[in-house]
Amino acid sequence: MASNRLQLNAAKTEVLWCASNRQQHLVPSDPFSVCGDVVKPAQSVRDLGIFLDSDMSTMTRMSRTVSSCFAALRQIRSIRRSVSQPLLLSLSLSLSLSLSLVTSLVLSRLDYGSVNLIGISRHMQNCLQSVLNAAARLMCNGRKYDHITPLLRDLH
Repeated sequence: MASNRLQLNAAKTEVLWCASNRQQHLVPSDPFSVCGDVVKPAQSVRDLGIFLDSDMSTMTRMSRTVSSCFAALRQIRSIRRSVSQPLLLSLSLSLSLSLSLVTSLVLSRLDYGSVNLIGISRHMQNCLQSVLNAAARLMCNGRKYDHITPLLRDLH
């Protein structure tokens, strides 16, 4: 590291030991020293915004993605409620405003790194689908218990 003018930042460095669920108990969990700095193993790490778990599941990534998407949807909903409805209708901004905000703040988070989602479980697919359903309801002013299929069909 010194020959390449690199320095280890122990506060930002994480080590991930990858092993199957059956082998997790064999993985060392004690901190160890690298170039005089102590580095602690972690259960999940983030690389380029994608969370990786030590058992190579995507559970941490899914839970964080879904929670951040729902947080963005709540913020978009509060913005829409602060603008008066006649103003939105007169300017026909309701759908276009919602669509652009949902696309930039929610769908981009779902799409990022989606190649890693191949082969996820049905439960994780349902979690992602619930985000899409909530986004469709927000854009079309649908209520919680309205059927989602017509709304999704309208939005393509």
